[in-house]
Amino acid sequence: MPGAAVARILASLAAGGPSGSWPAQLVEDCRLATRMSGVGLAVTGPDGPAAVLAATGGHAQRMEDLQFGLGEGPCVDAVRSGRPVLVPDLMSQASRRWPAFTPEATEAGVQAAFTFPLQVGAIEIGVLDLYRETSGELDGAQLSQALAFADAAVAVLLHLQDGAGSAAETGAEVVRSVDRRAAVHQATGMISVQLDVSLAAAMSRLRAHAFVAGRSILEVAADVVARRLQFDDSDTGTTAAPPDRRSSRTGEEDSQ
Repeated sequence: MPGAAVARILASLAAGGPSGSWPAQLVEDCRLATRMSGVGLAVTGPDGPAAVLAATGGHAQRMEDLQFGLGEGPCVDAVRSGRPVLVPDLMSQASRRWPAFTPEATEAGVQAAFTFPLQVGAIEIGVLDLYRETSGELDGAQLSQALAFADAAVAVLLHLQDGAGSAAETGAEVVRSVDRRAAVHQATGMISVQLDVSLAAAMSRLRAHAFVAGRSILEVAADVVARRLQFDDSDTGTTAAPPDRRSSRTGEEDSQ
């Protein structure tokens, strides 16, 4: 997560009011910074948007509701692929891809849509959707701003999810605390893959190991992310990663 740009955005949010108001302020700030017609922020489920947290004017709320109801659109595709979906001209590029969504969107006046998935490791937590009433690609400055706001949106969602902090926190402090919590989510995704279990089950294993080991969940998560610890189905439930022999040899050579 690029700290400086994200910290500036979060500092502005923190100065603007309580954290509960951050989603609405974030989408409005994003709309102004990127010169879009509308911006929406939604949390996601396995197949698409699950709930809209905030939306500006300019058709954003309508577009979020439309994709949720139809089960298709750039937001849905971004969730399923885990990649940004950038559509500068809905009429020419998306009519076959989203036969139900595209006519409704263009009739409402939306000509371009740009969706950025919000992820922590393997975990999809939301999407940031940008809508414009004119067609055309995002320029370099707009794309940079959109990516920074997407990173800030990840921080906001994690911050609200954990119920942490206060409006008095600076952007830098929020970034640091979110980075620590993000490690837990990333470790959960890695454990889910290692054990072939659900994310909920992986989180339970992570918490159980931390409790039994007498360590904080943040410490254990850091070991998992750094690949110093791997979860398995052995009697102990985990395996310590072997030391990096190349690093050891390098150290020996340097000491000679």
